[in-house]
Parts: sequence; structure tokens; C-alpha cells
Amino acid sequence: MACSAVQAQKFVSEKNSISFFSDAAIEDIAAVNNKCSSIFNAATGDIVFSVPINGFEFEKSLMQEHFNEKYMESDKYPKSTFQGAIAGFDISKKEIQNVSASGKLTIHGVTKDLTIPGTIQQQGDKLLLKAKFVVKLVDYKITIPQLLWQNIAEQVDVTIDFTFKPQ
Repeated sequence: MACSAVQAQKFVSEKNSISFFSDAAIEDIAAVNNKCSSIFNAATGDIVFSVPINGFEFEKSLMQEHFNEKYMESDKYPKSTFQGAIAGFDISKKEIQNVSASGKLTIHGVTKDLTIPGTIQQQGDKLLLKAKFVVKLVDYKITIPQLLWQNIAEQVDVTIDFTFKPQ
């Protein structure tokens, strides 16, 4: 019986979304990626997620093409990952819990230590994880051509919205 309780504390993402928003002088840029995957161990707090870069969808196809070819070089760096641990989560509590995930975020081939604030809420046997944080492009060696500096912000707001189901 104890074995099944431990097993129920491992969760895989069932539905997930990572989006970003860039507020620039000339044009705002937004994209959504629903092709991410994640595993969360509620017993240990360990979490990992993987984001295929070419999975981001933009309103304008040209933006998507430039994002993949010129900025993110998605052929060379096909995915972004986060590997870390969530602190502040208690599986016995049903209300929304403020948590933070500390770990290593890799984007564009650069890995940085990062702490991301967020919330986790239980909904039946599922867990809803939400988080927002800022990524500075320079930190991950993503360069903006001088010609386009007014079109693209130096940082983007990232929003994570994952629904986990028991593994």
C-alpha cells in the first residue's frame, strides 16, 4: 500500500503552455507553445521540463520564422530545459500554495541558475502549476540586430501554465 502512495506522488504534464510576451517600442511580440513536457515528483520536489523551441506559435508567420532562424537558432538549439526543485509545496493541502522552483534554466545553449516564483493548486487528482518570470535576452546570448532594437525588447515575460496528472 505504501508503494502506491509514493507512485501517486509522481506527476507528468497532461496539458501545458509556455508563453512569452515582449513589450517593444514599435510592436509587441507574443507566442505560445503547447508542445512542452514536464515531470514533477511531489515527494521530493524535483521538477524538469523541456520546451521545443520551434513549438512557439506566433500571430505572424514571419515573426515565427525570424524567431527560429535569427534569434533562437532552433536548428542549433532545438530545446530549452529547466531542471530543479520546487520548495513550499505540501501535497496534503488543497488550497493554492505559493511555491518557488530553483534550478538551472537552459536557453539558446546557455545555462543559468534561476528561482521562479509560482503557485500549485490541487484539482481532484491533478496539480495546476502556474508561474511568471522575466528572461533577459543578453543573459542567454540572444542578440538583437542594431537595426531591430526598437522592434524587440531586451527582456521577455514568460508565463508557465501546466496541468499535471498522476503518473
